[in-house]
Formats: sequence, structure tokens, C-alpha cells
Amino acid sequence: MKNLLLALFILATASCSTAQMTYSSKNKKAIALFEQGRDEPGKSVDPKTHGPNYSAGIALLEKALEKDPAFWEAHMVEAEMYESLNQPYKAIEHYRMALAINPNPTSGGATYFYLGTLEYSVGEYENASKNLTTFVQTKGAHPDYVSRSKQLISDCAFAIEAMKNPNQFKPVNLGPGVNTKDPEYFPTITVDGKTLLFTRLIDDKRVEGPFQKQEDFYVSNLSTFNTWEAAIPMPKNINTVNNEGAPTISADGRNLIFVACSDQSGTNYGDNRKGKGSCDLFYTKRLGNQWVDPVNLPGAINTGNWESQPSLSADGKTLYFVRKAMSRNGRPDSDIYFSTLKDDGSWDTPVRLPNTINTQYMEESVLIHPDGKTLYFSSQGHPGMGGLDIFMSRMNDKGEWSKPENLGYPINTSADENSLLVSADGEIAFFASDRAGGFGDLDIYYFIMPEKFRPVKTLYFDGLVFDAVTKKPLPGKFSLVNMKTGKEVIKSEADQVNGTFTVSLPINEDYALSVSYPGYTFFSQNFNMTVADNQESFHMDVPMNPIIAGSTTALKNVFFDLDKATLRPESFVELNKLRDLLKANPTTKIEIGGHTDTRGDAARNLQLSEARAKSVKDYLIQQGIEATRLSSKGYGETMPIFSDEVIAKMAKENEKEKAHQENRRTEYKIVK
Repeated sequence: MKNLLLALFILATASCSTAQMTYSSKNKKAIALFEQGRDEPGKSVDPKTHGPNYSAGIALLEKALEKDPAFWEAHMVEAEMYESLNQPYKAIEHYRMALAINPNPTSGGATYFYLGTLEYSVGEYENASKNLTTFVQTKGAHPDYVSRSKQLISDCAFAIEAMKNPNQFKPVNLGPGVNTKDPEYFPTITVDGKTLLFTRLIDDKRVEGPFQKQEDFYVSNLSTFNTWEAAIPMPKNINTVNNEGAPTISADGRNLIFVACSDQSGTNYGDNRKGKGSCDLFYTKRLGNQWVDPVNLPGAINTGNWESQPSLSADGKTLYFVRKAMSRNGRPDSDIYFSTLKDDGSWDTPVRLPNTINTQYMEESVLIHPDGKTLYFSSQGHPGMGGLDIFMSRMNDKGEWSKPENLGYPINTSADENSLLVSADGEIAFFASDRAGGFGDLDIYYFIMPEKFRPVKTLYFDGLVFDAVTKKPLPGKFSLVNMKTGKEVIKSEADQVNGTFTVSLPINEDYALSVSYPGYTFFSQNFNMTVADNQESFHMDVPMNPIIAGSTTALKNVFFDLDKATLRPESFVELNKLRDLLKANPTTKIEIGGHTDTRGDAARNLQLSEARAKSVKDYLIQQGIEATRLSSKGYGETMPIFSDEVIAKMAKENEKEKAHQENRRTEYKIVK
């Protein structure tokens, strides 16, 4: 918003100070000092900012006002210069002085627009609404700025009401392990909440030019005492002398997408890195404890524009990010886009989020929560408190985003709020702030997220994939399917070195897990992600059986209608994996075995188990597996996992029912 105001004011000042032949002042010394001060920023360089010397210009304008305090043109230009120096209160002071001397210093009442927008930017909502209303009612007011003023008047009304009804907000500094005298911002966290990765702006004498600072990544781990340990920098193949920032880390902490920007040459993005624009997205992966060298994100995301602030979905299939470009009126603009991961590992052509989310003004700091349906982002264009406010939107079952909700006061203020991070369980939010009482400049804080802005509670599901015989870790590929919708929600693989995996899953859903690895029968299991209130994770180890004659594997995600041999559709995912296993091992022969529990008529159970085993066999034949490689047999209730005696000793009815469910199963045995 400030850039727009500055552009407008420069035009207005030009009409006042160059086209106008006379000034309000008759004091020749005042006029001479005014003209010197007006032109000084274009003639000299500020030794501190290395930009136009507004400070020198202001000093001359102050001398002009000493000669003639009623010289309203000097107040107007001084207000503009203070605005350029990002000193809004001083700018407001001089606009007010100009209006006190001359209530109509610019045509169409534009000064009221400049003043009102500045007052809005610093949270003086009552005054802003009054001055913007005056502008709207002024004859000759520019229609475009009338439209913007009406929006800001509405925003002022929202802000006044929000301040009357504040949300509970008690931010807590993360402490000296994370925060220092340097700015810390853009936090991202693993789904287990134990590893925090963030950006820090540090002094670096290797940087060429007067501004010897650059951005690097730092990592802090949560200690057993629930405090954040001293952050350490990422390795040198990640951190370079150039800027690295705005990271997004995968749920398991093994995949990292971040922003790297080129140096002044526009071509150097760091050691062995090539890019397409001023700032590009790069990708790296951790193998064991080592990070591989980053590469420019493959696919169609990076362009000659500025791509930044990525946020990776929990399933790793969708990447949200911000793209900045110049708008048609020459004003910087940024919007939120998303891209989906293709089968070849590259990212598809990005799609701009709808106008429900994106506006004609700046959108930044996008975050897709691990629930996959709740989006947090910062925006200047939706009704808010001023500057960038943080908003939340939810995706419905049709894939449509709801009207964004402002997180309200005092989470949002008249200043810029961004880089929000929300924990997987939705209860804690992290953000960067330069509020008083910190360690210096921007620090990272956390607060309890108000209930109405929380996403779907999501916990982490972790485990270890290993050889069932040798116990050696395996980098198995796994898939998780929502059994209600039939959609694959996670497709990933365990760590190539230690076989561990960690993913995030929304609670209160039924999931089917399958894991595969060459040379092994695949593992399958189904479970309900229902956990106790204080439970943080759901753990499952995955033993993989080598493909050897005689080994038997249960098909845990094959389902039949009650007392029937008809395969239910949710079984096809699992059976297709068995099909693929057989195609990958063309000499392997298997027997499909059907089993029932011990309840009911034994003869009927035997008949049912035979029919179910045959249904699986027939499906595999339909999928192109030779009939000579398949046999089927029904065992009825003759081979239970839990005997009647064991079940009878179980104290709880739900435990007994689970035992009966284990007995009712379909298996395949390697015959050859």
C-alpha cells in the first residue's frame, strides 16, 4: 500500500511544485530552501541507506518552515519524504499541518486520501475513516482512489470492531536456542513437532557491496525438557554466501524445498546451482544424516519471475508457493499458486488460486496445513487491520476454498503479519515478530491458536521397515489409502539408510497401509486413526518377508460383503499390488488361502472361504496373471490365529472381536 501512495503523491507534488508558478509563501529565502530541499534527494546519496538523500532534503525543508511556518507546500513534500523513509507518524504530522493551513492543498482532495491511508496503516482507524470519507465526498475525487477508499473505510470498520472483541493471544518467545540479536523468521517444522528449521539473517563479510548480510538456514531440536536446543546452521552445500530462505520441510524431515536468490549478476545462485529468475525454488533430500546438493526444482514452477515462500502438502503431492511480478499498473503484486507432482518426479504447470484467495494486492506467506484442507496466508487485499494480515480458508469436499477469515486482533495488527506456522495438532501456532521484549529484531514466538481457527487435528504416523529375517532396515515404498473415500492420501518411501518413515494423517479416519520392496512380499495392514486426547503419534513397524517358497502373507486390505464372496471395491488397490508383485517376479507361483473365524457352521465356513479364495484368484486372472501360476484353497475355521480358548480368556469384548477379525483373513503363500 505504501508504494501506491508514494506514486500518487509524487504526481500530486509535481503539479504543485513544478507546474504552479507561485507558492503560498512570499518569503524568498523560504522558497529557495524549499526548492533546494525538494530536489536534494535526487542530487545526493544517503550514506546510511545508499539511496536518495531524503534526510538532507528534510533538513532543508525544516529550515524553509522556520522562515515561514505557514508554507504548506513544504509540509506536503516533507510528508512525502518521511513516507519514503518509512516514518509514517512524521508523515502524518506534516500532512495534518498542511491541511490545517490549507484544507484543499491538492485537487480532488487527494491529501485526505494520502493522510487517511497512512492513518489506517498505523492503526488510527477512527481518523482514517473520517479523512477517507472526506476524500470520497470531495468533488473531482479520482474514481480509482474512491474505490480503494471505500474498501479502506470498510476495513476500518472491521478493525474497530475486531479491537472491541479481541482474541486470546499470549505469544511466548521460543528462547535463546532459536532467537538471537539477528532476525529469525519463516519457521517450518516436522510433523512430530521435534525439529524446527528457520531462516536467519546474518552478517557475512563475504557478501559484496555495502549491505554485508545474507540469509541462511538454522535447525533447532526440541529437548527432553521441552525447550529448543541451540540452533545450528545447515551444512555448507545448503547454506551459501547467497540468500537461502523461506523453507518448507516434508512431514518426515527428509525433503526440503527452499528459496535461493541470485547475486547481483543475476546468474549465481550459489555453488553449482543454476536458476531461471531472481529467486527460484530449489530441492534437496536427506539420506540418513546427509543432505544431497540442492537442485533447481524440476518442472514448470520456476520462471523469470520471483518464486518464493513454498509450502508442501503432507502427502508431498502438492506445492503451494508465492509468485511475484509487476501488475499492469506497474505496482508489485504477488499471488498464491499451486502445482502438483507428476509421476516422473517433476512439478506440473502451476495454477493460480481463485480470486476467493488472491486479490489485486499482495498475497504472501502461504501455509497448507498437514490436514490438506486448511490454508493460512497473508494478504493486503482482504478486510483487515492494515498491512499484511493473516487469513484462514478451508477447502470443502468439492475442492472449493471458503471465504477467507481474518484471524482477528491482536493476532493481526496495523503492522505486517506473516510467516505463520501451525502445528500438526492445530493447537500451537508459530510466527515471527519484532515486538518488545525479544532478543533483538525479529524473533520466533508461539501462541495457542483460538479454537475457531484450528485445522483438523492431525497426528504423525511413524514406523520402521525392515527385513523380517535379518532385521536389516529397508527403504520400502509405501502407500496409505483412505478407506472411506478410496483415495491415496500418502505415497512415499522409508529412509534409504535407516528404514524409518514419518507421515501426517488426520485423525478419526480408517486407513489401509501397504509397503513394497523388490525381492519381498508386500506388507499390508489397516487401522483406524483414533487416538487418545494426549496421544501424539501412531506407531507401526513393518516386517517384510523375503520371497521364498513357503512364506505366507496376509492380505489385510482385502474385503468382502457380509457372508458373501463378492470383493468390495476398496480391495482392488491391494490386489493390484499383488498383481504387480507377480508381474515383477514372473516365475513365482502362489496359493490364495481363505480363512474364517470359528463362529457359525463349520461346513458353511469352509464353503465361504473357498469361494472367497477363488474370487481373489479370478480377479488376478482378469488382471493378466496366468492361471497356471495361481491356485486357491479354502481352510474355513481350521487354521485360526487365535483359538477359542485364547479368545475366551480375553477380558474385553472389543479385544475378542479383533481376534475374530484376525482369524477372518485372506492370505497368499509362495508355492514356487
